[in-house]
Amino acid sequence: MRALRVLRGLTRIRRLLAVLEGRRARWCAVALLVLALAAGAGFLVRAGQLTGSAAARNAALTDRAATSRVSGEVQDALARIFSYTPEGLAGTERAADELLAGKAARQYETLFGQVEQRAREQKLTLATRVVSVGVSKLRGDRAHLLVFLDQTTHRAGREPANAAAQLSVTAQRRNGDWRIVGITAR
Repeated sequence: MRALRVLRGLTRIRRLLAVLEGRRARWCAVALLVLALAAGAGFLVRAGQLTGSAAARNAALTDRAATSRVSGEVQDALARIFSYTPEGLAGTERAADELLAGKAARQYETLFGQVEQRAREQKLTLATRVVSVGVSKLRGDRAHLLVFLDQTTHRAGREPANAAAQLSVTAQRRNGDWRIVGITAR
């Protein structure tokens, strides 16, 4: 009889363990599902942060062709507007009218008015060579660049003088072409 009771007790314990084991398996499955959903949500949030960041929206970091185009056009424009001879001042001024706009055009007019008089009197020639251009920001039709220039000044009867310049340039695309709208010496 006692053996029968022990046997019945063991059977009940087995049933209880089977029930508990089934519950444990379900709880483990639920816990794993919740953990997987939380991890997936975390990955989605992080992906949104990476693709929605300022760096991801900056085409200077992602669009090589557009970056090359704006840097090339700004490089050519700066070499044209900051190079002149006493005989070629009218051409330099026409280039500035074509390549500059906004604040940069107004600044240049003021500067060029002073330079124009001195260039004729002193037979002054300025040759500007763009050494390096870096596009720091490019979004839509607006770009910010850092430009390094080497300039050589020739005056009648004097040795040439060399100078370096560093400029922050803001350019804006108008009718498909980049125009300089801001220049700041650094």
